[in-house]
Amino acid sequence: MESPPEGYRRNVGICLINSSNEVFCASKLDIPSAWQMPQGGIDEGEDPRAAAIRELSEETAVKSVEVLAEVPYWLTYDFPLPLREKLNKQWGKDYKGQAQKWFLLKLVGKDEEINLLGDGTKKPEFGEWSWMTPEQVAERVVVYKKHVYEEVLKVFAPHLQLKSAEPPRHLQLNSSETKSKLLIC
Repeated sequence: MESPPEGYRRNVGICLINSSNEVFCASKLDIPSAWQMPQGGIDEGEDPRAAAIRELSEETAVKSVEVLAEVPYWLTYDFPLPLREKLNKQWGKDYKGQAQKWFLLKLVGKDEEINLLGDGTKKPEFGEWSWMTPEQVAERVVVYKKHVYEEVLKVFAPHLQLKSAEPPRHLQLNSSETKSKLLIC
């Protein structure tokens, strides 16, 4: 596998689809208007495919998946300067942005498996989620990631032909029990 470009944090992105080929997308807890597909860092020595499955579980508790495809090259985006300063302080390294390996995974379980509290190993990242068309995902992503999402959706397009005309389903964290768990994390 080729190496990611220098100066970028190694990362994976996960395009999770359901049986109707709708795409999972979720809003960030800290920035509710920022929607994205699951993503996360690759640990030292970790295989990107294993990192994708781990990150999906950490962020959504989903484990019942089948790997369908992979973007065969790294995609990069640069952080906006204020975000770059914040993240680099948090990580203790100076990254320009992230270099991502993207994977297409299919949920082979049920929607009820999705839990935005994740698997309990990390602080929750998302406040609500929805199954969307690829076009809806591309419309909602933050501007500095848009070119990456457009490329990912283009590469995975043969797998993303919708199978039904059902409107996307939208769920959010709304029970008092779930909200209290979020405050504890």
